[in-house]
Amino acid sequence: MAKIKLTKVEINKFKSIQNTQSVEIESGITTVVGMNESGKTNFLTAIAKTNYFNDDNDFTFDLTQDYPRNELIDFQHSDEDCNIIQCYYEIQKELLEAIEEEFGKGVFNSTEFSYTWTYKNKTSFTGINASIKKYLESIVDDYSLSKETKQNIKKVSQLKEIDAIQQAEGDEDLPKLKKEIKSILDGGFPKWGNELEAYIAKVFIKPNMPKFWYFDDYYPLPGKININKLKSQPPSTEKDKTSIALFELARIKPDDILNSTEQDYEKYIALLEASSNKITSEIFKYWSTNKNLDIEFKIQNVSNSQGQQEKVLDIRVKSQRHKITLPLDRRSKGFNWFFSFIIWFSKIQADKNSDYVLLLDEPGLNLHASAQSDLLKFFEELSKKYQIIYTTHSPFMVESEHLQRVRTCFETETGTVISDSIQEKDPNTLFPLQAALGYDIAQNLFVSKNNLLVEGPADLIYLTLMSSILEADKKTHLNDQITIVPVGGLDKVSTFISLLRGSKLNVACLLDTFTDQKGKQKVDDLIRNRIIKDKNIRFFNEFSNNGKNVADIEDLFDKEEYLNLFNQAFDKDFKPIKIGDLDASLDTIIKQINKVIGKDRFNHYRPANKLNQLGVDKSFFKKQTLDNFEKMFAEINKLFDK
Repeated sequence: MAKIKLTKVEINKFKSIQNTQSVEIESGITTVVGMNESGKTNFLTAIAKTNYFNDDNDFTFDLTQDYPRNELIDFQHSDEDCNIIQCYYEIQKELLEAIEEEFGKGVFNSTEFSYTWTYKNKTSFTGINASIKKYLESIVDDYSLSKETKQNIKKVSQLKEIDAIQQAEGDEDLPKLKKEIKSILDGGFPKWGNELEAYIAKVFIKPNMPKFWYFDDYYPLPGKININKLKSQPPSTEKDKTSIALFELARIKPDDILNSTEQDYEKYIALLEASSNKITSEIFKYWSTNKNLDIEFKIQNVSNSQGQQEKVLDIRVKSQRHKITLPLDRRSKGFNWFFSFIIWFSKIQADKNSDYVLLLDEPGLNLHASAQSDLLKFFEELSKKYQIIYTTHSPFMVESEHLQRVRTCFETETGTVISDSIQEKDPNTLFPLQAALGYDIAQNLFVSKNNLLVEGPADLIYLTLMSSILEADKKTHLNDQITIVPVGGLDKVSTFISLLRGSKLNVACLLDTFTDQKGKQKVDDLIRNRIIKDKNIRFFNEFSNNGKNVADIEDLFDKEEYLNLFNQAFDKDFKPIKIGDLDASLDTIIKQINKVIGKDRFNHYRPANKLNQLGVDKSFFKKQTLDNFEKMFAEINKLFDK
């Protein structure tokens, strides 16, 4: 559990951020959404530079590089200073209790503070409040001192004044007290008015402030690591840094390999593979895309351009399914990113003495949508221990159920704007949010664990209404756990089956009899390929008593009932139709009505909607109609019983 948490940042005059941007930071995950070049990276790097986890020169503030260029010359020649970033923090209970135990109750009364970087005066704390008076009152009785000396000590306003108090009779412990006070004076930040605050800030606050760790798409490992260059040259690229992290994780120094013989290589390979196995098992907790991959290492002797021998670590990924190996950098960029991320992150996990905030720039950019979903699950798990701030422009990296975590980032004529409110005037920035929300609606509005696919909204109305009427009569009705999903036509049935089946949902179909052979062929292919079971596709002709092998849902009703609905729905369009007007040789009542009205098709939804408007009960229907629907619901319910 972190001892100090980041709660807000205010950034000003940093690269594209030209005006103060105040951004609330979530205790778990904060998502920054914006287009490319909107300033998301600048936002993360500004935060990282306040307390980076190592001495990386790329993460130190630099006036020339960081101050907005259009104002740089004027600022350099002025006497004014400027805040770059002010980070606001909340001190957690554990640390507050440790301070209280050290100095006494009520001495330190801050729960929040801020830490500011400026371009010229560097850093400063605000909000660190400690009472010297209460501190001295709490400790003075712990020492053997005269009454007068105790009173004099309680009167001082600064701790350094205690050194001037002269020892009197009964002041045996005054030297001990002065020694304790001197340790506070010597141990705090200099040039701080309140010496106790300076000590608490330096000893308790600053060391426990979380460190920042930045990772982006440029850090993935190369396929081959030149060990000689890794030793002789300081890391010049992010890939070099990740390579060093791999050796550190395996606890191998490049020198060890360079000074070893070929016979010793197996020992180092074993250490690297042990680390790799640990990392790979961690990946596959959250990597569902392909679990048939292994990492292999080889140490090779190669000749450089001058003909000198160098040692190279060859990293290859083996596919157990295809029995082939490829260099790591020739596997998918997504897998390489994930693998390299875990290697770098292992450095952070190994540091048990510090807390971290993870700053991830466009994580999983090259991952498939489902793998990005896996990555979000990984982040959720990490957020139990680490605060995470990540940027993205992918809708699949935005969790629609956690939109309160989202901050939008977009570029304006006056610089980057970062906001926790939805900016209607920037639709491009909002697109990932809209897409994520739309995807979630598509996944959840109509779809549940048990899904009954039907052709259209008319089917939805008929099935819902008839189920309610049967339920009210305590007859068999459609199970409440089954969601009816209208797919918009028979031609879309096969697509919906595949999509829902891919989401590991229970799917059955209740359809009009196929008259289109293409649609029938697509569904037959799904059955043959075991995407859906044959028994899970049912047709209305199985439950109709029209005596035909072809039926629509309308054929489950008595003909007089349906004609009554049709005549009411189309009373202004057609003359009333009677039973005697129908051609009984045609398969379905729909075809029979079409012949009478001289149309290829009428709007099937209108009679269904009319039935819904009438608010009828079971008395509206003949017994055979109710029996047809009850029999059908009983069969459909069986398909979902497990």
